This record gives sequence, C-alpha cells and structure tokens, in this order.
Amino acid sequence: MNCLIVDDNKMARTAMKQLASHVEQLHVLGECTSAIETYNLLQKEKIDLLLLDIEMPGMSGIELTRNLGKKAPVIIFTTVKKDYAVEAFELNVADYLIKPVSPARFIQAIERAREICETQSQQQELQVSDNEFVFIRDNGVLKRIKIDEILFLEAMGDYVKLHIPQKYYAIHTTLKAVEEKLPAGRFMRVHRSYIVALDKIEAIEDGTIVIQKNAVPIADAYRSALNSRLNLL
Repeated sequence: MNCLIVDDNKMARTAMKQLASHVEQLHVLGECTSAIETYNLLQKEKIDLLLLDIEMPGMSGIELTRNLGKKAPVIIFTTVKKDYAVEAFELNVADYLIKPVSPARFIQAIERAREICETQSQQQELQVSDNEFVFIRDNGVLKRIKIDEILFLEAMGDYVKLHIPQKYYAIHTTLKAVEEKLPAGRFMRVHRSYIVALDKIEAIEDGTIVIQKNAVPIADAYRSALNSRLNLL
C-alpha cells in the first residue's frame, strides 16, 4: 500500500514513519503538515492509505475526510484524544489510533486497512463499450457481456445486480451511474430500484413486469412513461 503521513507535529510524523518502516509492503510516499496540503496532493498522486491526524490548524482531519467523500483513500485517524472516536467511525474510517501508538496496535490497524484495500480492488465495476457490450470487473478479471443479454438491473444497497439468463453479477456502483452508461433507447427505469431492458418484457400484469419468470415492480411515477415507450396495439 502507498501511504501518506499527515500531521502538523514533526515528532509525531517521525514516530509514525518509524512504525511504518517495520511493516512489509507499506510504502510511505510522503508527509504532509496540513489537510489543505494533503487535499492538493491527493489530486495528483494515487494514495491507498492516509495516516491522518485529526487536530490540525486550518482544516481538521475529520473535515478533510468529509471533503474527500467517496474519493478518499482508506483512512486511519491518529490523535492524542479519544473525543472524536464516534464521529470518526461514522465516516467509515479503517481505525482510530491514540498516540503514542504501540507497534502491535499499529500493525493491527494496518492489517485492517490492507483488508479494505484488497476488497476495494476486487469490487466489480461497470464499463460500456460502443453500446454493444458491458465490461464488468469480476475478481480482477474483465468479463464482457453482450448488452442484448441483460434482462434487468436491480439496486441492492451499495451494489447493483445485473441480471442475465441463469445468473447475475453484483456490481459495486449505483443504479443512477449504470443508467447513465446504458443506451437509453433500450433500457428504462421503471422503479427507483429497477431498470429493465424494454425488449425483454414478456408481460405486464397488476403493476408487475414479467421477464423470464422474474417479477419486476412498476412504480406509479414511471407507469405513464413506460406505456408511452411500449408498442401498444
């Protein structure tokens, strides 16, 4: 993992760098003394992990984390106070270390961060090529699926299930992001949690679309638009 140490205290940065030097495959790419400096560096460099102090002048580590949002690397907070623990973990950070940090506690936090990084690298992504195929990343391997094979898509928390005949793929994305990538002429959202392939609709009955024995609900807000897209006799 590529790591960045962020702390306005030089002695604290030195201590953290010393701890990191004893962990294999943890590479300290640099040190920053403020959240603003860190924010600017992250726009240019690929960083997997931030060892981030909380109390810093100008912008705190918690404020930096909020500003980075989903673009944030994995974060381990480092601080001399326990006061921010609840607020920190609400931001889904990997760990919260109280300085001074023992080697054993540091390694525990790094291993937790490493697990998160590995999980993120294995998460599936959706890419569309020439409106004929979708490419999904499945355990590090790009798989090509014909758009004609897609039956419907279903939002499930932080994932979208892409249904094809006999199986589905779980993609770590949002339904809105998928909708923007798929050809609009062939797919339509019929519910806040569902997008269907229009040419795969077999029947509509009692507010439900039938696609290869799968029942997909139609929300009232989308019913009129769907009727206008169907080739009704």
